[in-house]
Amino acid sequence: MSERKGGTGRKSIAAKKIVSDAVKSPEQENEKDSLRVLFCGSECVPFIKTGGLADVMGALPPALKESGVDVRVIMPLYGDIPNDYRRQMRHVVDFEVEMSWRRQYCGIETMEYDGIQYYFVDNRFYYYRPYIYGSGGEEAERFGFFCRAVINALPLIGFKPDILHCHDWQAGMIPALLSIQYKHLPFFSNMRSVMTIHNLQYQGTFDRRAVQDLLGLGDSLFTSDKLEYFGCANFLKAGLVYSDLITTVSQSYAEEIQTAYFGERLDGLLRSRRDSLYGVLNGIDMKDYNPQADGCITSAFSADQLSGKAECKTALQRELGLSEDAGVPLLAMITRLTNQKGLDLIDRVITEIMDTGVQFAVLGKGDAKYTNLFSWAEGRWPGRVAARFEMNGPLARRIYAGADMFLMPSQFEPCGLSQMIAMRYGAVPIVRETGGLRDTVLSYNEISELGNGFSFFSYNAHDMLHVIQRAVSYYKERPETWKTLMLRGMTSDFSWNRSAQAVHSLYDRLVSRARE
Repeated sequence: MSERKGGTGRKSIAAKKIVSDAVKSPEQENEKDSLRVLFCGSECVPFIKTGGLADVMGALPPALKESGVDVRVIMPLYGDIPNDYRRQMRHVVDFEVEMSWRRQYCGIETMEYDGIQYYFVDNRFYYYRPYIYGSGGEEAERFGFFCRAVINALPLIGFKPDILHCHDWQAGMIPALLSIQYKHLPFFSNMRSVMTIHNLQYQGTFDRRAVQDLLGLGDSLFTSDKLEYFGCANFLKAGLVYSDLITTVSQSYAEEIQTAYFGERLDGLLRSRRDSLYGVLNGIDMKDYNPQADGCITSAFSADQLSGKAECKTALQRELGLSEDAGVPLLAMITRLTNQKGLDLIDRVITEIMDTGVQFAVLGKGDAKYTNLFSWAEGRWPGRVAARFEMNGPLARRIYAGADMFLMPSQFEPCGLSQMIAMRYGAVPIVRETGGLRDTVLSYNEISELGNGFSFFSYNAHDMLHVIQRAVSYYKERPETWKTLMLRGMTSDFSWNRSAQAVHSLYDRLVSRARE
């Protein structure tokens, strides 16, 4: 292992040469008037997706562009990206990235999709694998390479961003490297960074010495107020310490993660940065999730014409092998089958839930204990419980369209998109009051007649059961109120435009502060 220096840490020789050559380029001196932002993350629709991060990376940039931001996206070039997109890419540049004692090839490919310019970091050794995310220390190298490659590529791609907007731990070292090793260079001196937390539970924690060696980080940086994390290196913490602003995906989650219960051992750091921490609620694609024009569902419907909703319910019952009964309340879940999603609560009171008279449809993959639970339930209540253990987008849409109620009893939920999609399709949400669920679902109050769903606060199986019982009673006994709840959800604005306006405002504040 080569000798480490204290203070700012070693500078990448390759980075020095790349920057020194590129700074002289007239193309880089051509400043544009519009705000320039580069989204940096590990996945993005339509190219590759494992979770909600990909939806944000794909949907927020077009909304920001509509508000006047010159926004582009950079991500790894995975082997599983479909060939239809690969054929549209063109090569921009290639160079070497210094990783410890090695110099690794890095190519930058680009294409335009839906009006947004995308860049792809190409290295077959790191990204042509039968998985997107692996495990163990090798992930530090894969995404350490990505973070270094993003910064080194900037002077070479003809785009000089004002802000690097980094998403989740896989991009967390970008703000740290920018501040520690690049800010002294003229090209990077005015560049700012934003770090977005999509789920604080995933942090990218690795062996300290290995990360130091990979990224050339000096011993003096590994203190509790900087990069050190219980004797390890933590990519997400690096981004939280060194970014200029921190955002997360709902206002309530921004408050929750400053507490010990939700803070995943980073709550102290987040409290210290509370003045730079903002919650911006995610949105959904209102054009894509539109029951009037969704080709995956049986019958189109809208807030003005609800008859198609009943047809979707009958078709879903037939498809899933449930008894075809228009009057029975159909309760649905589309979720990962894990404790985080509140499945342990359902396990505790599933018999009592079924005693309310509902049908129960479940779609998702996850822990064996919960696949066993719902497999047992199918046999225990034939024609009333249907479980499909798969990731199936078209079926998910048919469930949203056919369900009367949508259950999300999560332990924590940074934002949650399913409750928004469910409301868009006329399924009334039943949720626990946490994170984005609390910010989007207001429990119906029969005195004020306000609300768009049902909710409970304590993470308790019988509190959840009581709220399900309440929802079923409204469905059976107060159909006009139930219709009102459906219509409120269907006509709510969950578009990305609201999010884009809030994020744009934060960008403007950050850039104006930098120019003062």
